[in-house]
Amino acid sequence: MATQLDHYRLLGHSGLRVSPLALGTMTWGVTQGWGTDEAEARRILDLYAEQGGNSIDTANFYANGESERLLGRLLQGRRERFVVASKYSLTMRPGDPNASGNHRKNMVQSVEDSLRRLQTDHLDLLYLHVWDQRTPVDEILRAFDDLVRAGKILYIGVSDTPAWQASRMQAIAELRGWSRLAALQIPYNLTERSVERELIPMAAAMGMGVLPWSPLAGGVLSGKYQASDLQADRSAMNSRKAINVATGRLSERTLGIADVVGTVAGEIGCTPAQVALAWTLLNPAVTSPILGTRTLAQLQDNLRALALDFSAGQAARLDTASRIDLGFPHEFLASGVIGPMFGNVQVAARA
Repeated sequence: MATQLDHYRLLGHSGLRVSPLALGTMTWGVTQGWGTDEAEARRILDLYAEQGGNSIDTANFYANGESERLLGRLLQGRRERFVVASKYSLTMRPGDPNASGNHRKNMVQSVEDSLRRLQTDHLDLLYLHVWDQRTPVDEILRAFDDLVRAGKILYIGVSDTPAWQASRMQAIAELRGWSRLAALQIPYNLTERSVERELIPMAAAMGMGVLPWSPLAGGVLSGKYQASDLQADRSAMNSRKAINVATGRLSERTLGIADVVGTVAGEIGCTPAQVALAWTLLNPAVTSPILGTRTLAQLQDNLRALALDFSAGQAARLDTASRIDLGFPHEFLASGVIGPMFGNVQVAARA
């Protein structure tokens, strides 16, 4: 699996080249009282670029727009070197019913605002950030396609969307000759494998590159938490630890998985974070995990994940510790029914 940041991959069915690790900027900006300041963000971006990294992920909602503004300043003079992705959906003006959601009005005004903050004339990739369960899919797809035809965005994707809706969107886009979805953002890590039931197989079949967010499970897989941390005040929600406990990211099960990650890291001579990141890249549907680094030191550590190779035994132990029940119909189809389905003869699956 060993690779390098400048060993680029194609994004889904498109010809767009992206690095095997994407640089996430959710924590960039300190207007909210925490996060990565501009000087540190510049050091992070410079190192990422020096090693050949070209894929940057942001969103209009991050730090209330400050992530995009900061990124726009740092990209001056080198904008075209990068694949810049942003997202729309979440509210930028609370109380305004049309300043959030997946509909055309919010999409168009969000893109215009993002372009101003990023100081650019186009986005390389625009994601629908979160499925709103309100907007018709043909409205979303046609608005995407209009912005592509206008040159405001080049490629499109979805994030945090049900598999049946994403596959439906892709089929409609293909039938109507509209821009097809090239990317899917979902949470995927050793503690969150439920996306293996529908979302990841769907993406592979429908031509969407998977870009996992939270590949370290909010820091749980970095080895920073202990059993005593499970007693954090769930109602406070004033720290990453409390949030992880309240959301279920930090639990006896996930700590058990983190223990196995730590053991494998000790055998290889690397950090648990590197093991967790490298594991996501074992899945052939995964194009590029999104790094949530806040500091230069974290980025330096994370990039070393690209040099990792697991033994068959180590990969098997990680799989066993984190495996989930795929549920119906997947477990059923993997059972003895497959014999009578093919008349008890061997039929090779399509590659």
